[in-house]
Amino acid sequence: MYTKNQLVTVTIGDISDTGEGIGHADGFTLFVSRAIPGDTVRARILKAKKTYAIAKAEEIITPAAGRVVPECPVAGSCGGCQLSYMSYEAQLSLKQKKTEDCVRRIGGLADVPVLPILSMENPKAYRNKGQFPVGSSQNGPALGFYAGHSHRIVPTEQCMMLWPGHEKILAAVREYIAVSGAKLYDEESGKGILRHVLMRRGAATREVSVCLVVNGRSIPKPELLWERLRGIDGVVGLCLNVNTAKTNVILGRETIPLFGSVTITDSVGDVMFEISPTSFYQVNPVQMKVLYDTALSYAGLTGNEVVWDLYCGIGTISLFLAKHARRVIGVEIVPDAVADAKANAKRNNLQNAEFYCGAAEEVVPELIANDPSIKPDVVVVDPPRKGCEKSLLETILRMNPTRIVYVSCDPATLARDLRILSDGGYRAVRVQPVDQFPGSVHVETVAELQRR
Repeated sequence: MYTKNQLVTVTIGDISDTGEGIGHADGFTLFVSRAIPGDTVRARILKAKKTYAIAKAEEIITPAAGRVVPECPVAGSCGGCQLSYMSYEAQLSLKQKKTEDCVRRIGGLADVPVLPILSMENPKAYRNKGQFPVGSSQNGPALGFYAGHSHRIVPTEQCMMLWPGHEKILAAVREYIAVSGAKLYDEESGKGILRHVLMRRGAATREVSVCLVVNGRSIPKPELLWERLRGIDGVVGLCLNVNTAKTNVILGRETIPLFGSVTITDSVGDVMFEISPTSFYQVNPVQMKVLYDTALSYAGLTGNEVVWDLYCGIGTISLFLAKHARRVIGVEIVPDAVADAKANAKRNNLQNAEFYCGAAEEVVPELIANDPSIKPDVVVVDPPRKGCEKSLLETILRMNPTRIVYVSCDPATLARDLRILSDGGYRAVRVQPVDQFPGSVHVETVAELQRR
């Protein structure tokens, strides 16, 4: 039995979904931060349980073949880029193996080809969205990222994964805090105004929106911040998002315009989108196009198909597919996202795309019962990390499409759902990993299924 502060020598054999190296000693499992597969480390126990412990690598005794010195000055402290100690080639190899292991072990799909992961030429400065918590520290205001597994803010001047120029926005917010007297939010007491700084950029248009998440409905002297922001390249607007709840959820439901535009525009291929601060939109525009091109290829559209896009969000995949289908029907449970999807269809003059609000397993049967002609040829799903609800998978099987295209951000839940769909009469044809999030443990995948 290990105890807190004990030093343990362990060889790392795997990595967890949250980026800790996994090692075993005397039948005991250790989750070790700052360690990667192939390392032998001396680790200090931070928290000990009956069968496992949380630890931190204090010395690298034998480094893994893929270990590198991180370029980021806050690597290891910031909880964002868990794989910053690995070369990009080693990251890709890890994600390829992770996808293959999930498909084989969880899905039990031994014969389904997992294609080589689609990588990035430049795996830095790719993110079009940044979320920075604001709080107090011993040295004054802190603006940065949370440390791993905590809400302790690691002060950050800039992030290597965001577009060049975002650091000017952070500097403007710091200056505003200093001159305005705006109170910083305290999680324990629930007092203070400024909670987070959210910034988004359209890769094609270079439009940038800045949104302050606030514990209230106003901030002191907002014109002082706008004076500093309006001169920064691309900035088109400043708004507030209201979140007065004592919660870990970043965004609230109401957004208040202050100056300029609340939204920005961007494009995927030749489809334009309007994006609000609360919209779901892929954070990597380069790989988003790769991801959607793969999904389009797997859909096998000829122009005559009816396509259903479940979990459609603001319609990004729906409208991308609508250029190649006879009719696209999107279903989404978030009302604001459905409104955005309808507006984006109108913006692109796509009259063959329509959107409905509600749970897909409830909306789909009712719509098809009223109009059997909209029975799908292809179903596309892009669920959250937890995967598809079982009731939705049952609904898809009853829809009986010729093809299913499954876009996933978690290979484990993808594999679980592929097994269910395979048992329901579909053949998983291929799985394509896409490196959507370089530096992190996450991997996006696209799977094609055909009806047997």
